[in-house]
Amino acid sequence: MASEEIPSEDIDRRYEKLKREAEAGGYSLNPDVESTKELVRGLLTNERRYGYPACPCRLALGSRAEDLDIICPCDYRDPDLSEYDACYCSLYVSGEVLTGEKAAGSIPERRPPPDQRARKQASGPSPGASLASLPYPVWRCRVCGYLCARNEPPGVCPICKAKRERFERLL
Repeated sequence: MASEEIPSEDIDRRYEKLKREAEAGGYSLNPDVESTKELVRGLLTNERRYGYPACPCRLALGSRAEDLDIICPCDYRDPDLSEYDACYCSLYVSGEVLTGEKAAGSIPERRPPPDQRARKQASGPSPGASLASLPYPVWRCRVCGYLCARNEPPGVCPICKAKRERFERLL
């Protein structure tokens, strides 16, 4: 077997694991199982190559520290789902795409070029910085208290499954 070949059993096992984790967190995998399993194949290939499951639709640099933002689920998944109803590679889709109410379209690349990522990492919040200095608003689930820092609240709370409207903006 060539080093890049991934056994179908491994793909099926990872697909089922991703599906369970997605559903438990209030997310949905793309309903096109064949395409989704090809993405899973890419994740597993990248995991063998680099030691981590880098997004199969992006060029990984091979350094975990430099690729942290594209380790699946990537940093861009939630903003892409909020704005475009699918993540960049369409592994994750919104409930509307899952039910066929919407079609997943083209998603622009959010990942900044490497030089901009390096500047952003270097200029991150200083130790002891207050929550008010975060680059994103902080959202709190009014049901269970889950906190997240992002532009929009999640569609579903990953802890208690409360809907988006049950979130309040703290900062």
